[in-house]
Amino acid sequence: MKTNQIYDQPSAMDFFNRIPDEDAARKYLASGRWPNGVTCIHCGHGEVWTINDGNLYTCKKCRKQFTARTGTVMEDSHIPLRKWIYAMYLMTISRKSISSVQLAKELGITQKSAWFMAHRLRESCQSTTKLSGTCEADETYVGGKEKNKHASKRKHEGRGGTGKSIVFGVKSRNGETRAKVIEVVNRKELHAAVKEAVASGAILYTDDHRGYHGLKDYRRTSVNHSDGQYVKGDAHTNSIESFWAVLKRAHFGTFHHWSKKHLERYVNEFVFKANTNGLPAFDKTGTDCGLTTVRAHMAGMNGKRLTYERLIA
Repeated sequence: MKTNQIYDQPSAMDFFNRIPDEDAARKYLASGRWPNGVTCIHCGHGEVWTINDGNLYTCKKCRKQFTARTGTVMEDSHIPLRKWIYAMYLMTISRKSISSVQLAKELGITQKSAWFMAHRLRESCQSTTKLSGTCEADETYVGGKEKNKHASKRKHEGRGGTGKSIVFGVKSRNGETRAKVIEVVNRKELHAAVKEAVASGAILYTDDHRGYHGLKDYRRTSVNHSDGQYVKGDAHTNSIESFWAVLKRAHFGTFHHWSKKHLERYVNEFVFKANTNGLPAFDKTGTDCGLTTVRAHMAGMNGKRLTYERLIA
């Protein structure tokens, strides 16, 4: 998904010209989900009847019905498709994303609906393929500062990561980023996180945290930040630390608070934004260029469901 080509970002007026109504939104979504023509999501058959002004499909083989929303994060939503696609646009063009309060104002829906919609879209931002080549690994702490908390909520357990959540991340210097929430920073957790994100044989640069010691199957070099060493030859963790900087600016500047319960989805959103950085939000003409953030969202929606009950459980 990562590309070095930089595109001019389309404006909001470009969006409204490209997708002027709900019918255009449905066709745009269908073209992204089925670029080679609509196929049945139940049996895979390639011939369907289109009924209800194009809003409903019936498979000619199994006779089951479905829509462009079925089997995606948008299933059972009563919010128009045009607003869903506009939400994808707004969430991806902003470097620090958009709050549910502002999203609600832009879409003309309630803040509760905007909050639920944004989390459903974050559900489509997951990346699972392993990174290779030269990679940088690091961990960071996300949460409010102890000194800013009410005295009754301070933990008085020292400095640094006290009371914060831990996020582990890896960035390939010629590719994408991966990140996830972990429970503790120790050898077991860090080794498991590295093996999940990075393919064997990769070059791995880390700091000198002892949790990374003993990693096998990687050509690892570390830099000792405690001694003021930040670069050793080609070894450094500056790229992944740049990702942390954007993540934390969004945390403090846009959202102000992330609960640990939902933190993984917020992290997924910013991994997605990093991996699609430089792509246009959508294609401004009827010809699909195949490289847009909105279509990347669409590709990640299939088979993903997030009900409100599960979100707030």
